[in-house]
Amino acid sequence: MTSDDVLFDLKLEYLPKMPKNKDVGIGCIGAGFIMSDVHLVAYRDAGFNPVAIATRNQERAQEIADRHSLPKIYNDYRELLDDTSIEVVDIAVPPDIQLSVIREVVKRKDHIRGVLAQKPIARDYAEAKEIVQLCEEAGITLGVNQNMRFDHSMRACKFIIDKGYLGQPVLATIDMRAIPHWMPWQERQGFVSLRMMSIHHLDIFRYLFGDPDRIFASFRPDPRTKFEHEDGICLYILEYDTGLRASAWDDVWTGPIREGSEGEIYLNWRVHGDAGLAKGTIGWPKFPCPTPSTLDFTTKLRPGYWFQPRWPEVWFPDAFQGTMAQLLIALEEGREPEISGADNLKTMALIDAGYLSAKEHRAVSPLEILNKG
Repeated sequence: MTSDDVLFDLKLEYLPKMPKNKDVGIGCIGAGFIMSDVHLVAYRDAGFNPVAIATRNQERAQEIADRHSLPKIYNDYRELLDDTSIEVVDIAVPPDIQLSVIREVVKRKDHIRGVLAQKPIARDYAEAKEIVQLCEEAGITLGVNQNMRFDHSMRACKFIIDKGYLGQPVLATIDMRAIPHWMPWQERQGFVSLRMMSIHHLDIFRYLFGDPDRIFASFRPDPRTKFEHEDGICLYILEYDTGLRASAWDDVWTGPIREGSEGEIYLNWRVHGDAGLAKGTIGWPKFPCPTPSTLDFTTKLRPGYWFQPRWPEVWFPDAFQGTMAQLLIALEEGREPEISGADNLKTMALIDAGYLSAKEHRAVSPLEILNKG
């Protein structure tokens, strides 16, 4: 490929498309940080129409309703589901609860048309498959909140890959040195990093490059996390039969930073192709300080330059406009969402393949999980 073969376009498509109708009534189930400080902030900024929230803590529900101008609160999520003004349900509950919530949602298929389910959509692939089947049988459109797909550097990176500016992808890496805020409910899940943090990176590799043929994973416990777990620090390589290799180092310990040492917190990524390379940073580790993610790229199609586009938007909360928008657009157009439940099953299978790989110390194809399920 030469520069003459490519119409060079620096108007990067890094923002999500918006639905024509933003008045669809959204009911919110869950009142944790991700709902109160991220989802609802993003929805109000986008002009969406959240109308109700459900949580068992009435005082908490009222505080969130007052902050985000929600006209209705419910102490039981089933009462919210009975509200016929609600057409879309935004579910932000722990993964071991989502299946039971979806079982109730599909009983209200007469007025509920869409569901946005938090990632991970379930505890494992088998539960995720049941959720997808329940929604399909009820005729309810299911989208999944794989929100890193709407991080602005990832959207921009996808744009330049699709334009051919990097040529054929050769190597992609993600290097995370960050300390997530684990939730109390995670102790009962039996997992930590791969299903909660690495799920972002595995899904992003799928978004950028398609489905890998194999995964080789290795874990060790995080010394700081005291409850029992196997997947603390996660290292993995994705193999593509095209020759592409994608790898991530998901280090949720980063050394004894909280125990007295100095250290670094960051989340960096790179994509190398045979015609160029891109690199960037993800601003999330600096939350709540609003820090945009970045993209720098260079290409032999325009030699001698590093292109460094910048934008004011940030992953948390701005990217969450995109995950809801893609569901609302799907409902408008009568099609599957960009991040559909069916598509997300491949991410869930890849995660389960990662656990199997680490357990058996071998490369595992996601097809082992998909064919077994």
